[in-house]
Amino acid sequence: MTDKLDERIADLEVKFAFQQETIDILNDTVTKQWAAIDRLSRALDRVQSDVADMEAGQRDPKGEPPPPHY
Repeated sequence: MTDKLDERIADLEVKFAFQQETIDILNDTVTKQWAAIDRLSRALDRVQSDVADMEAGQRDPKGEPPPPHY
């Protein structure tokens, strides 16, 4: 009886160790993904800001000479 209980406990400990390792790997992966998402979000914000600035510059011709055909 004790041998069977010891075997079951050993099996549970092995499963727990593998589960803990899997959780740690998943946590590292999610952390890296969030860092990448954050970096990409900031880059997208910069690009959107640059595009908005360019669009605003096209709508506001102050300081630009008129085109040659005028």
